[in-house]
Amino acid sequence: MTEWIYGRNPVYEVLRAGRRQVLRLLVAEGAQRKGQLLKTIDLCNKINVRVEQAQRNQLDRIQPGNQGLLLEVSDYPYVTLIDILDLPEQRDETPLILLLDSLQDPQNLGTLLRTAEAVGVHGVLLPFRRTATITPAVVNASSGASEHLLVTQANLAQAIKTIKQLGIWVVGLDNAPDAQPVNKSVLDGPIAFVIGAEGQGMRPLIRKSCDLLLQLPMRGKIESLNAAVAGSIALYLTWQTRGFNS
Repeated sequence: MTEWIYGRNPVYEVLRAGRRQVLRLLVAEGAQRKGQLLKTIDLCNKINVRVEQAQRNQLDRIQPGNQGLLLEVSDYPYVTLIDILDLPEQRDETPLILLLDSLQDPQNLGTLLRTAEAVGVHGVLLPFRRTATITPAVVNASSGASEHLLVTQANLAQAIKTIKQLGIWVVGLDNAPDAQPVNKSVLDGPIAFVIGAEGQGMRPLIRKSCDLLLQLPMRGKIESLNAAVAGSIALYLTWQTRGFNS
């Protein structure tokens, strides 16, 4: 099966990452070949990807909001949990892994993937069911960051057991009264962060599996931040604790 990647940055990052089979690039007739579009066409020529012109309404029928180009590619290349757990050792870095428990909004998933890539997360785990997956909408929301990340689908409860056996602390982000304030926690060791679903948070079994529960301090009148914002803040605080190093 193939799918259509849309948006100028996502299309360029898919090509730059080189992890998918690329069939062709469709460019809207009359689109000015400059800036990111010119870079994308030049990259296609360099790696022998066919570039075709098409009427803009043809592109819009395939995918609205395409910004004048569409890239036909193979499905997203998921990896295994072992691939993710091996990466920190290969890079001689302290593990930082992200587990997303039943996150369902593509925009939230894309935002978290973009943050994860920015702070050097070694891999992202998604459950098998009741979750957003890496669709073109998520690639677009992540601005193509998804293409530079290792992502797997796994039974999260079993994966957590494997992660713990390697000495990685499993830390859940939660707004419950028993959660420890993040500013009173040391986050410079090997960590796997768990972010729960919008609204209901982590499932009970996953929450129980965490070594530690953390919450972000709040001083405003709203009760919590959304999953993508809270997760992004927690990831950056972790990276800051590590001195913005690995």
